[in-house]
Amino acid sequence: MSEEFLQDEIKRLTSENEQLRLQYSQLNSAINDIYGNVNALVGMVKANIDAVASCGTAINQLQGYITMVENIAHNTKYEICDILGRNVYFKPKFRTNEETLHLIVDEGKSLARFGDGEFSIAGNLIRHKFQKLDERLAIRIKQVLISQNDNLLVAIADNYGSLEKYTEDAADAIRHYMAGGTRALHESLLDKNKVYSDAYITRTYVMYKDNLTDAPRKRFDALKKIWDNKNIIIVEGSQTRLGVGNDLFANTKSIRRILAPPTSSFDRYDEILDASLKVADSTDIFILAIGPSSGVLAYDLTLEGIQAVDVGHIDLEYEWMKAGKGMRVPVPGKYNNEVPGGDAVEEIKDQNYISQIIFDFSN
Repeated sequence: MSEEFLQDEIKRLTSENEQLRLQYSQLNSAINDIYGNVNALVGMVKANIDAVASCGTAINQLQGYITMVENIAHNTKYEICDILGRNVYFKPKFRTNEETLHLIVDEGKSLARFGDGEFSIAGNLIRHKFQKLDERLAIRIKQVLISQNDNLLVAIADNYGSLEKYTEDAADAIRHYMAGGTRALHESLLDKNKVYSDAYITRTYVMYKDNLTDAPRKRFDALKKIWDNKNIIIVEGSQTRLGVGNDLFANTKSIRRILAPPTSSFDRYDEILDASLKVADSTDIFILAIGPSSGVLAYDLTLEGIQAVDVGHIDLEYEWMKAGKGMRVPVPGKYNNEVPGGDAVEEIKDQNYISQIIFDFSN
């Protein structure tokens, strides 16, 4: 290798390095300009609050607007850097939903999902209506989040970078959630070298910009392959009623159910796990929907060689898709923590559903 060649390579690399430095400087400058404009806007709004002090509704609206703008400002750098492919800030590694489904359907992997409620419990923060704070559950959630079990896919919500695929309402809700110390909490709990699945894989309707197209139905059709022609056991809250009144699980071979309390299911966790293990030999796959306990149960069942998939709100998402309004709506007869009054659930007399219940720990 000649000296002339080496000198040319040094010049080329030096030039590329300078170009990267310039791009990075321009990116930082753009972010700072955005911050400056947003802060100026926030300052103007704050300065005018006193002028409308007598207008309570207007004040509340202004303060809500300020919070929204501040959240956008806080999150802008993460969104921009992700769009430009700049790995400047912490962002977990994600596999695609197609990869996740392949691993579940074709290779028999389990799935444990963790969202805002689970992270709040792990951080000793009160957020989740489904589950009261529980130190033992917090320890178990932290354990599963960094699990290296090859047969378990751990899923977290794809909230960390670009939010382009979501509706504006969903994106704003994510920005609001990720503000403050949330991002730092997540970074402290996650394995930076681990590849995660997207927890939104089963929340496939309301959040997405394409929710009024045929795309959500195609995503549900792909999800239905998980239990196609399988004997399944659903472990769910007593008012969840997965698949009741719709055809979400119409392609299964058989369905049995283990009922947990509608909230704070971890109080009965040991009994739920024991019951699941007793009947595990006679089923193909477990479908889990018991709030923050689901991910832990998926982990424990996987350790015993049993496939278990945490599906969360999948049934409500399916009902909302069938309603076709692109938004959350009440679903009679099912616990729904995402609409006003959704926790007031009437009893049902569906004899087929009742006949499927093999254990009931709801009381």
